[in-house]
Amino acid sequence: MFSSRVPDDRRPNRFAEALAQARRTGGLADLTISNPTRAGIPYPADLLDGLADPAALDYAPSPFGLRTAREAVAADYARRGISIPAERIVLTASTSEAYSLLFKLLCEPGASSVLTPAPSYPLFEHLTRLDGVAERRYALEYHGAWTVDRGDLDAMWSPDTRAVLAVTPNNPTGAVLAAADADELVARCCARDAALILDEVFCDYPLAAPIHDSPALSSPPCLVFRLGGFSKTIGLPQVKLGWMAVQGPDALVAEALDRLELICDTYLSVSTPVQIAAPGLLSKGAVVRESILARVRSNHALLRRSLDASGGAAVLPADGGWSAVIRVPAVRSEESLVLDLLERDRVVVHPGYFFDFAHEAFLVVSLLTEPAAFTRGLRAIEDRIDAA
Repeated sequence: MFSSRVPDDRRPNRFAEALAQARRTGGLADLTISNPTRAGIPYPADLLDGLADPAALDYAPSPFGLRTAREAVAADYARRGISIPAERIVLTASTSEAYSLLFKLLCEPGASSVLTPAPSYPLFEHLTRLDGVAERRYALEYHGAWTVDRGDLDAMWSPDTRAVLAVTPNNPTGAVLAAADADELVARCCARDAALILDEVFCDYPLAAPIHDSPALSSPPCLVFRLGGFSKTIGLPQVKLGWMAVQGPDALVAEALDRLELICDTYLSVSTPVQIAAPGLLSKGAVVRESILARVRSNHALLRRSLDASGGAAVLPADGGWSAVIRVPAVRSEESLVLDLLERDRVVVHPGYFFDFAHEAFLVVSLLTEPAAFTRGLRAIEDRIDAA
């Protein structure tokens, strides 16, 4: 899907049409892949055995999810050094559903807004629209590192703002929310009666140094909702289990959970088999996470060696995640470059405007790509940049 925020003269229709045609004929080196199950990642043969547990034949619905599954998620937070009791864990069918539940909790359709970061993956526009919530974008600015543009954040804030969304590590920049920015977001949300929603789906994939939690988030004075799920943390998007962890002052948390209980009880969307299997999946799935981490680190190192030495492009610094941003010489449009790569080299990359970068020229590549295809794609990118 492509962001409808792209100006009319830059809408990626030509690229989308060319990509659809190219995929029909095959033979592509796809450097946009985000599905780990199609990326040559090894999975244990018995990983999904727990889904056949006979206990799943008994249906005992629970609005927030089975206690054993919530305890397993709480233990997974503890693995990261974050203490959140199982009572404050709410299971969902996906991170996208978690967003929808939170928009229902925090917002009034047609009368509320949330702030989302730019650049970012073009998902929030669709999620907010589906729940009748206005989306306003605050800028992330790059000066050797990505930080929140606090002036723009304040300019976008309005009396109807009910939540601020932050993605850490960000997709696609790979930037982790800096401690100073976390302080500012928490302070503003506390002072302005808003919640902070932290999308942490890529938190298990540091590209170098471990990702540490910000002190401002250990005991926040406002409501904070942390989102995660199986899709990224153990590479199982098809198993459909996500969660939110609720933090903040006891009274605010209790009120939020009370209201969430009604919302979740209305849907009861999380399947019983996956909840029963959750503890085993989180345990066995660690080997999948390790394989994905090794893949993204290896590809990132290759990318840095290849392009940083070329002199014609630069790989922007990143802390974690599955994507990398390449800044290329702005001697031609991003669309022209990605079309050349697609049509002449059979290589697929994303243009920066897909993620609402403020200006040209950037390419975004997936570090999840199989090594042979990744190497082929990098060579093509180098050749196109050299030719330009």
